[in-house]
Amino acid sequence: MEEFDYKAFQAKVLEQIKSGKPLLGKDGAFAPLLENILNAALEGEMDAHLDEDERSLGNRRNGRMSKQVQTQLGEVTVHTPRDRHSSFEPEFIKKRETILAEGVADRIIGLYALGNSTREISDWMEENLGNRVSADTISSITDRVLPEIQSWRSRSLDSVYPIVWMDAIHYKVMDEKNRPVTRAIYNVLGVDRNGYKDLLGMYISKSEGANFWLSVLTDLQSRGVNDILIASTDNLSGFSDAIKSVFPHTVVQTCVVHQIRNSIKYVASKNQKTFMKDLKLVYQAVSKEQAAIELDNLDSKWGKDYPIVIKSWRDNWEKLTAYFEFSDAIRRIIYTTNTVEGYHRQIRKVTKNKGVFTNDTALEKLVYLAYRNIRKKWTMPLSNWGLTAQQLAIKFPERFNLFE
Repeated sequence: MEEFDYKAFQAKVLEQIKSGKPLLGKDGAFAPLLENILNAALEGEMDAHLDEDERSLGNRRNGRMSKQVQTQLGEVTVHTPRDRHSSFEPEFIKKRETILAEGVADRIIGLYALGNSTREISDWMEENLGNRVSADTISSITDRVLPEIQSWRSRSLDSVYPIVWMDAIHYKVMDEKNRPVTRAIYNVLGVDRNGYKDLLGMYISKSEGANFWLSVLTDLQSRGVNDILIASTDNLSGFSDAIKSVFPHTVVQTCVVHQIRNSIKYVASKNQKTFMKDLKLVYQAVSKEQAAIELDNLDSKWGKDYPIVIKSWRDNWEKLTAYFEFSDAIRRIIYTTNTVEGYHRQIRKVTKNKGVFTNDTALEKLVYLAYRNIRKKWTMPLSNWGLTAQQLAIKFPERFNLFE
């Protein structure tokens, strides 16, 4: 191995400082120094490996294997020594290791989590470290998060969650036959007894349906959830029954906003403004009894023109009006799934440039990493949570104890 020229190194450092050129990266002065240190370390490891016992067995040096390694100081070439018995396992730079600094891998994962494409990440690598990396390399680096996802997915949960919102978000993924198919990510966003939000679970399925939601709820139960006081959901058929089968005492509130959107689709555009004004009297009523009166009025005025719309409200009445059991503060939180939909909007900001994911794992990695960034902002409890918690404790005295 050639001896490192420290005088030339010092001269290059001074020249680059004077000219304003970066010391790091492909042409930076520090990369050759690091390269020399790494190769010296590998040689030292081999010397230690070939001790007296190894040599007595006939083991000797057997050349070197060169490879490029990405570091925070730029790309370097290392020459890993080999032995005749192939028993040498370097620790400093392991076999097949191409990323030395954890900071580099963390940066790649961070860029990926922000929705950057593999090309954009490769551009960053070339600009900052002097060398491009392949999509396969980036994928293998981001795979480091998979054990974390598995651990997160199976973590224990609280025994009681006062409020939980459940909804699905959909993406396109290439299947095993290389065809784009739809995948649903089922998200369960909850509030703990202290008012802090967290994603309790994220589940990928081929489509959204009450049967799969049943498996989601069963998983929550197996991870320690014994009770959910209030569940806010969309108007998926069979959803309420799925919840009740696992958590029989949960108050289920179907999203009023979903119901409104579905209703207005069947109303002629010329009547929508007036219809919405009358409908607002129903869902903004002061009580369930008053809401029922306003629904009858809506039926009298619009029932002949839009019988399907009125029938839908009557068929789903109990699930749509559960929020009337609670105070105004709680009503505003549970009458819509806007909380989880807001979370979905944040996720889509990251995934918007991804037309079709290569597979389910690629989808799961990016969505989880996006969630990991989003949860950093969940540092405060919900607004006025102290008052809300007291009202829930009064409503559910045997199920929600403020001082547990």
